[in-house]
Amino acid sequence: MKKKNPEYLARLRSAMKERGIDAVVIENTDPHQSEIAPVHWRGLEWLTGFEGVNGVNGTVVVTAKDALCWTDSRYFIQAEEQLQGTGFSMMKEDGPEAVDLIDWLVENLNEGQTVALDGMTFSVSYAQRIEQECKDNGIIFRTDFDPFEKIYPERPAKPMNKLFVHDESLVGETVDSKMDKLMTEVKAELANSILLSSLDDIAWATNLRTTNDIPYSPIFVSYLYVDDSKRILFVEDEKLTDDVRNHLKKYSIELKPYEEVVKFVGELPKDRRLLLDPMKTARTIYDNVACTPVFGGAGVARLKSIKNPTMLGNIDIAMEKDGIALIKFFRYVEENAPSGKLTEVGLGKLVRSLRLADPSCVDESFHPIIGWNAHGALAHYEATEETDFTIEGNGLLVVDSGGQYTFGTTDITRTILIGTATEEQKRDFTLVLKGHMALANIKFPEGTRGTQLDVLARQYIWSDGKAYYHGTGHGVGFFINCHEGPQAIRLNDVPAPLEPGMITSDEPGIYLEGRYGIRTENLLVVEPWKTTEFGPFYQFRTVTLFPYDKRLIDLSLLSEEEIEWINNYHKMVYDRLSPLVDEEEKAWLAEKTSPISK
Repeated sequence: MKKKNPEYLARLRSAMKERGIDAVVIENTDPHQSEIAPVHWRGLEWLTGFEGVNGVNGTVVVTAKDALCWTDSRYFIQAEEQLQGTGFSMMKEDGPEAVDLIDWLVENLNEGQTVALDGMTFSVSYAQRIEQECKDNGIIFRTDFDPFEKIYPERPAKPMNKLFVHDESLVGETVDSKMDKLMTEVKAELANSILLSSLDDIAWATNLRTTNDIPYSPIFVSYLYVDDSKRILFVEDEKLTDDVRNHLKKYSIELKPYEEVVKFVGELPKDRRLLLDPMKTARTIYDNVACTPVFGGAGVARLKSIKNPTMLGNIDIAMEKDGIALIKFFRYVEENAPSGKLTEVGLGKLVRSLRLADPSCVDESFHPIIGWNAHGALAHYEATEETDFTIEGNGLLVVDSGGQYTFGTTDITRTILIGTATEEQKRDFTLVLKGHMALANIKFPEGTRGTQLDVLARQYIWSDGKAYYHGTGHGVGFFINCHEGPQAIRLNDVPAPLEPGMITSDEPGIYLEGRYGIRTENLLVVEPWKTTEFGPFYQFRTVTLFPYDKRLIDLSLLSEEEIEWINNYHKMVYDRLSPLVDEEEKAWLAEKTSPISK
């Protein structure tokens, strides 16, 4: 954990005063609106002390007298703890006590005062929302203030990691094929060119990857311009190898320095209609476009989200490799927990080493979330040397982890029992499992959005007077991001329908602050089910391979159909994984997947 220093806030206020700025808004992201930004752009974490290995969702507002940090319910407890002594206070952006950041701004600033932000780290859409509210209330709005160049002298450099080619036999599609599909989408949106800012879109389109530009995601800092006659990748020359240069040459992709993108869009011909995703494109880039900008791009995200048959076949291989690592991990935990020597940090290191023992695993897909008892109630907890719990006594251990295999991306959460469970713990675990199964089993018509299915996972928890406020399911990429759009299963409306080939998580949970947490997560693939007079219907196929902890299941709460589903799932896990492990591991797996009954 970084040492807290309230002096950083004083430095920011001094820079604001010099520039005549009354309020500054800072996001914890980069010029590409990445969920996890390279450390160069994570100035908010340096400024506030609110940080995490996986990054944190945060937006800061600083005035002469207020310093506030907005975050979502995954981070409430963490933010309250980490912001202490920094001069910042936490604000809730979701849940029943949520306060809208833009509403706060216009209610706390006077006409004629100035709000500023860095237009390279705010999307067009978010910046325009702030700008419109400021304009309506007589507040001056600026996008030319990047405070960190002045107040953060030890700021890390931009990442310069080498790129590599993702084997197209694993991808199942060439760059030319993807570019053709890309331009078809561009023209469908009445444009004739596109600038991709989203790093996962660029990695998908080019079949290129890297390590360590962004923690746990093999994507790289760049921009990509495409029209009918040109393909230009804006990337630093230092990141290129001979293999990558040859790959780019093969697909007629030109190279320009990363920093030239603003100049480039400012010189585009007037007849060019440039498609920009307003949620991913930096406001400063938009402000400099010389041709006609066209807002859109949902079709591009859809292209990336629909995995082809080759990818889906390889995802199954990745799940088998993941299952092998998890058998070794949870078997070790079970055998060694009574010693009282296991710790959250130590288990994080162990699960990482077991995954990376497979040559096809390039990295974890996120920093593992390993929470013992009270720490399990922190949905995005990250164990550190300062917070590390020893696993001892009775309780619940939440393990949320995943791997970035060249065969695909995995993400799984299991909650297991150490010692003896209480009846309340068993009840909560079973309610979460019931919702998890209800979502996995649903059949739904073409055009269904994740929002329309979300309540399936929450219904049993709600019926018990409990709730969780994070999403139930996020899209998952193919050796790209663990979190991928446009699909999602959550309470707030996400307009993208679920389509065959999409992958989503299924992860309801219960979190009792100071006591314990429970989350159960598998990945699901959307597949066709059947076509009736009412049109095509789809279903989910569960692809994650690891058993649930049967010791935590309250059988009295399950129907016979639910018991049958668990037994069938466990049989699939055993049939797929048992041929891949040694005899002792096979015996352990056989016990964990043996049938249950009332």
